[in-house]
Amino acid sequence: MSESDDAVRVRRFREILLWPVQLMPLQEGAQIQRHWERLSGPDCVWSEVADEFTLDPGEFKERHYIEFTAFLPYVQRFLYGEGGAGGYGASPIKVFRRRDVTHARLTLSDGVPRVVEIVHIDLTFFHDVDVAILAVEIAAEDVELRWVQDLLYRFGRTYPSFWNADGSAGQCCRKVEWLAADGAVLAASDTDDKRTFLEFVCRNRAPYIAAHWAFLLKPLALHQSDASGALTYRQLEYQRMPLLAYISMDDPTRLARADWVRLGLATGPGVQDGTLPFAESYLYGFEQRYCYDRYWNLAPGCGLSSVRMICCGHALLMVGRDGDSFYTDLETGLLGQFRHQYFLLGLIAHFHRAALLMLSDRLVVAISRLDIGDVDSVKVFKRAIRQIFEIFLRFTHRYWFHEVSNQGPARDLFRMWSEHLGTERLYAEVRDEVQDMSDYLDSDGLRRQANSVLRLTVVTVIGMIGTLVTGFLGMNLLALGDEPLWLRVLVFMLTLLPTVGLILLSIAKSKRLADWLEALSDERRPLPAKLGLRRGRH
Repeated sequence: MSESDDAVRVRRFREILLWPVQLMPLQEGAQIQRHWERLSGPDCVWSEVADEFTLDPGEFKERHYIEFTAFLPYVQRFLYGEGGAGGYGASPIKVFRRRDVTHARLTLSDGVPRVVEIVHIDLTFFHDVDVAILAVEIAAEDVELRWVQDLLYRFGRTYPSFWNADGSAGQCCRKVEWLAADGAVLAASDTDDKRTFLEFVCRNRAPYIAAHWAFLLKPLALHQSDASGALTYRQLEYQRMPLLAYISMDDPTRLARADWVRLGLATGPGVQDGTLPFAESYLYGFEQRYCYDRYWNLAPGCGLSSVRMICCGHALLMVGRDGDSFYTDLETGLLGQFRHQYFLLGLIAHFHRAALLMLSDRLVVAISRLDIGDVDSVKVFKRAIRQIFEIFLRFTHRYWFHEVSNQGPARDLFRMWSEHLGTERLYAEVRDEVQDMSDYLDSDGLRRQANSVLRLTVVTVIGMIGTLVTGFLGMNLLALGDEPLWLRVLVFMLTLLPTVGLILLSIAKSKRLADWLEALSDERRPLPAKLGLRRGRH
């Protein structure tokens, strides 16, 4: 890569991509879908990550302890579970990792391939919530700032939004290749194959996932694809993956405001250095809205490291000085915190949004399948809504947090993250939608119950007539006690059949009879109107 002598360089770079997807049911009607149980077998590249809290105490490191104590107790139980007598048991989170992909060869807008390290590729499942999150962490050292800006802008795209005049995919890497340890290419991007993307969207009304990202999720397959795999997923949001990025530089104060804006909002490098990606009026208050400067530009000798954090919802960025050992320590330093505590903050924040979007989508699917004239469709709809309502209740009480930590930076950044993602507003909308559906089911049940009571009342009134008739026969008005058996049976049947017929007729006409009985009991109507001889006024 050709660079000028005064190009700003990034000494250490980490990026973590988070890709939430909605998992489709393995079995329709089942309350809890254990999708992770399908990631087994000798040919499966995924293996479950061992719980670090079950290791030998001698192998339990300070980094694990610092990560654990960064969260509030109820978040600790969510992330790690609880052991011992009277504990809650294992964590509801299941993490799987694939180790076959060790590097990635990325070709960005400059056309020069560069190999970066794949630190880990994890797939996280959540008990009783049909959402999985793919996490991909990459690492690079001693790279140009413009290359980092371009990477943040282009790398995490699941499909192109358009194509350039030369046929290349807009806003995407020119090429992405996943490499094995021996350098073999395991999968490559196909974003330039415009016809495949167009035909898939035309045929399925759903976006086509680029080949290199689809490869990472295998054996999960896109729900609208022709794959017959047992595990299928669908896209929850648009094509850009949320990200976290860590940057250490020799002197971060050299960055111009335009560089901070482009890094924080992940907008890519400008044509010329120092140019803003958006209008100045739009970026007014950028530092107040997106920058967390609690530890930025600290006075020398204060004993704290200077670091700037930028959060816009879609991205979280950390920038600090490379020579500071606290900042670059992989265990207890800020780099270690970025890879663990702050990664978990992002995982929780984006899991909240993904789970709420999943619930909203399931409500839409349930209501779209409802045919009010089909009894079976109504039953399926009621069952689906009750199931969604139960899942929402469990999500609220098990996974929904307003605060996750009492430590200042973690607490403030999670609040900022949630505000930019709009999860509080989305939660209120989904709660209202679920409550509306539940109220509808309750009102429909009460209506059906009222109709049943009304019909039973009419049948009781009509049955009273039959009771009086049979009682009249029992008054010995007709002395049939000494008559032959066949005659007594004949008289009984002649009485029974009209009575049964009258009751069945009253059931069939119960609605009309109920209206007539209501009119008959209305004292404000004249007698002819009650008898239906003429219309009366209320």
